[in-house]
Amino acid sequence: MQANKPSKETNEKWHKDPSNWRLGIFYYNKEDKRLLPPKRIPSMGWTVNFANPYSFSLLLGFILAIAFLIYLFDKIPV
Repeated sequence: MQANKPSKETNEKWHKDPSNWRLGIFYYNKEDKRLLPPKRIPSMGWTVNFANPYSFSLLLGFILAIAFLIYLFDKIPV
C-alpha cells in the first residue's frame, strides 16, 4: 500500500461529505486523487472527480471516443 494513499475511512468521509458534491451530483474534492470515485449510491457505478485534472481528461477522451464511433458508424452503408 502507498504511504500517501488515504484510508478507506477517509475515502468514506469524503464521499459522505455534502460539501464535496456540487449540485448534489458532481463530485469535486481536491484532496481525493481518485479518477473515478463511486457515485453517491455506490451500486450505481462511478462518477468523475472534477477536481482532478486527469479525470476531466478521461471524461473528455471518453466523449471524443463516443463521438468518433458515432461518426464511424454513420459512414457505414446499410
